[in-house]
Amino acid sequence: MEDKGTEVCVDWRQERAMEMTARLSHFNSKVDGRNCDGLVNHNGETTEITVSLSGKRLSPIEGGNLYRLRERKFLLEDKKRLCTWALGTALLGILLMILHAELCPIVYQPGSIHALSINGLISFSTGCLLILIIAFHYKDIRLFIIDHNQVDWRIAMTSNRVLGISLELIVCAIHPVATYLRPDMGNRLGGKSEGNSSAPLCLSSSHKEVMLDVELLLSALMFLRLYLVHRAVLLHSKVLLSASYRSIGSLNNINFTFRFVLKVLMNQYPARTLLVFIMFFWLSAAWMLRLCERQEQVETGGMDTALWLIAITFLTVGYGDVSPCTSCGKVVCLFTGVMGVACTAMLVAVMTKKLALNKGEKHVHFFMMDIQISKRIRHAAANVLRECWLLHRTTQAKDNSGEHRHHQRCLLEAIRVFRHLRLKQRKLRDYASEMVDLSKMQMIMCDLSANWNSSYHELEQRIISMEQKLDELGRSFQTTSELLTQVLHHRRLDHR
Repeated sequence: MEDKGTEVCVDWRQERAMEMTARLSHFNSKVDGRNCDGLVNHNGETTEITVSLSGKRLSPIEGGNLYRLRERKFLLEDKKRLCTWALGTALLGILLMILHAELCPIVYQPGSIHALSINGLISFSTGCLLILIIAFHYKDIRLFIIDHNQVDWRIAMTSNRVLGISLELIVCAIHPVATYLRPDMGNRLGGKSEGNSSAPLCLSSSHKEVMLDVELLLSALMFLRLYLVHRAVLLHSKVLLSASYRSIGSLNNINFTFRFVLKVLMNQYPARTLLVFIMFFWLSAAWMLRLCERQEQVETGGMDTALWLIAITFLTVGYGDVSPCTSCGKVVCLFTGVMGVACTAMLVAVMTKKLALNKGEKHVHFFMMDIQISKRIRHAAANVLRECWLLHRTTQAKDNSGEHRHHQRCLLEAIRVFRHLRLKQRKLRDYASEMVDLSKMQMIMCDLSANWNSSYHELEQRIISMEQKLDELGRSFQTTSELLTQVLHHRRLDHR
């Protein structure tokens, strides 16, 4: 009751403020000589007037920016809540479909009250999902009207939005419906009348092969409802909820889409994000493959074999021990191979990033390598000097020509090692100089510019002080010349 009273009080205050604004606009219109539906201000711009339910004229909500911000905040919270409920309803429908497909041939028979109950729950969840999708887009259209300060909701209904809403409703409305049909209705659809007690779905033996294929397709297409995951991740992400992110993003013309949020998640939690996606995709694809292959009574109809086939296909290994037999299973394996290549590329990129050295580690590593190469260069230079001395001593002795040739070969080898180490050190320093820390260089440049500015200001102050002293010297010279002129004039008068 207190909340309702507070809301009534707030609404009354807002109405009073809007009435005061309307009266002020009406008074300004009389001063300008215009008193009609479209008010004209001093600049000649037309101001629209809305009419409230009480029949009083109201000006635009110039002072209602806070009201619009509050309404926008409530709409965003409603969108987030509706998206969460829609995702939960979609997952509930998928889980009921999986439960229905797994329990029907084993626990209860097709056409029983249990099968009709579970299928009724699937249809009920589908209806709730459609209502939630419509409510979500209704809130989205209201948010569009508030953001763009529009009055007519039909402005927001563009062709792309209408197409997107229609496609979402069609995708969310897909669910298996053959359980509601009578077995004799399958005879009208054509096909061979084969009784299949081990059908992949909860259908009686009177349903024909066409019905089985249609029901299989509808069950597999229910996984398309998982597109709601990206919307839920976007609406619940800290990037969208943070005012700092939105402010800085608006200044840099960044659109906060699911692609941006996915990039942020891959940068912050790459291993966790990939692991969750791979595990979920592995289990979903394995069950879909089992659903497709179970109808043909083949080896891949088991869950363990389906998991193995999806794993080796995802990793692009393909041992060839098992393979899909149905067209549906081949499509699932083909999609799994494509996703496996993409995920493997992302996994390699993540592992490379994890194993790479950071800036500090690179600096330490290259510094220690430089020290080690410097030591080896000093030893090589000492070996060159030693071999030169030994060669000179054998040259002076002129006794053993074999020892002389041996020291020549040792000298040439020492020179080669010395040159090789110098070249290696030069390459290492060139590679290290290319990896300069830009932030550190920026700080150094900022310090240099600050020192230059301070030196410039100091030099400017000194120049100003020198100018002042020169002015004082000029004034003193002028007064001295005047005094000398007066003294000379007095002496001339005394002399006369």
